[in-house]
Amino acid sequence: MQTVSVGAPAFFVAAPDVFTEIVHVAPYAVAFSLPVALVGAAVLHQLRNRRLATSMTMLVLTPLAATLAGVVGVSGFMFTPILTTTLVICALVTAVTVPTAVLLGRALARRSVWERDARARERAAEAARRELVAWVSHDLRTPLAGIRAMAEALSDGVVAQPDEVGAYAHKITGEAQRLSRMVDDLFEYSRITAGALRLTLSTVDLCEVVDEAVAAERPVADRKGVVLRSRVAVGPPGPAVLGSSPELARVVRNLVSNAVHHTAPGSSVTVYVASTDGEASVWVDDACGGIPENELGRVFDVAFRGSHARTPRERGGGAEQPAGSGLGLAIARGLVEAHRGRIRASNRGAGCRFEVRLPLLS
Repeated sequence: MQTVSVGAPAFFVAAPDVFTEIVHVAPYAVAFSLPVALVGAAVLHQLRNRRLATSMTMLVLTPLAATLAGVVGVSGFMFTPILTTTLVICALVTAVTVPTAVLLGRALARRSVWERDARARERAAEAARRELVAWVSHDLRTPLAGIRAMAEALSDGVVAQPDEVGAYAHKITGEAQRLSRMVDDLFEYSRITAGALRLTLSTVDLCEVVDEAVAAERPVADRKGVVLRSRVAVGPPGPAVLGSSPELARVVRNLVSNAVHHTAPGSSVTVYVASTDGEASVWVDDACGGIPENELGRVFDVAFRGSHARTPRERGGGAEQPAGSGLGLAIARGLVEAHRGRIRASNRGAGCRFEVRLPLLS
């Protein structure tokens, strides 16, 4: 006979029976729920390459299904009121948790994709920065070394004849101008990549921009023996866009300068202006011989010059001319995108076409 003290809680009276019942039914609960959990784990493993929302849904359904299987198994498949209540509660929990799992899965998937893309962009930006530093550090040393050597020759009296002194002074001036252009390009590119570019917008006539760029580059083209001309497919006034005139002029001039430098003497470079489909178009056709198809997507990359040489040199007008900083096309792309426009390169005939499209001023 069991002795119970007066006033003792009923729990302590029933505890031995409860523990006995738990020990009795626990093996059945495990026996029915464990296979379901294992099947769910196997299905989840098969879905590892599917969408994250699907995996999250399966991750929620597996413990719910295992719990339900354990409850039904322990009840001996006898649908008592307690079992019915349990099933209704499980159904309600499922109705709440499954949509929540789907929403969380989609949110996590979007975040994972965004983080992966952000890491990829960061790696690409870091690689571009390292490449830019490598190219610029080399290219800055080249004119500096020339200036230093020629200055030392002048100061040591190695060059004393007036004509030789004049020639050396002219070369020093050219190298200094080249350094100045490289520094300007670096400053402009840093403003674009840092998001510090501020445009003063106004109505811009693209024909005027093209005329100024062609006039500025014509002396270089003449010295090289390249015919530089412009063609306008619309009557005056030319197509107008909302933009910054200095930046758009720099875009066109960079494209024209690139075309002239890569076109052989005796060939021609033509700049076209047109207005079609609600957009203003400026394109530059050259005779560079074309760009390999696998390199077309890289022509606007930083320091890309289409050559593995550190400082490729181009022949023009019988003299070798040093290439630029390798930032001209990258700057052009950044400025065009800042104007909500598009720029692309393609092969056309014996050369390439660089085309800029900008929204027309409404």
